[in-house]
Amino acid sequence: MQTTRFGTFKPALFALVIALLAGCATQRIDWESRVGNYTFDSAVLELGPPDKQATLQDGTTVAEWLTDRGGTIVYPSHYTRGYPYGYSVPMAPEIVETPNYYLRLTFDPERRLQSWKRFAR
Repeated sequence: MQTTRFGTFKPALFALVIALLAGCATQRIDWESRVGNYTFDSAVLELGPPDKQATLQDGTTVAEWLTDRGGTIVYPSHYTRGYPYGYSVPMAPEIVETPNYYLRLTFDPERRLQSWKRFAR
């Protein structure tokens, strides 16, 4: 059995990495299984107050929650080397706009989940 300079720390390091990976795992909600028995009040308790909400004439409630905020990502400029002189030419940075992501839940007049949809805007 070989020992390395970090031999005694390997089990602790391995456990730390596993704990971090397990903590970062997000639990996906199966919305389809909640249709018909999930209520608006349960949604507010779980997700917080909706960002937008409207009640239609037939009593249907449509509510939207912001689930992931978009933004602007700026990648630094890349440089190319001129041949054969070895000079650098700066290029413009790359700018990427990402959208906001939402969850829209529709509840029937009895305030039970009728349908759901994820979308970006």
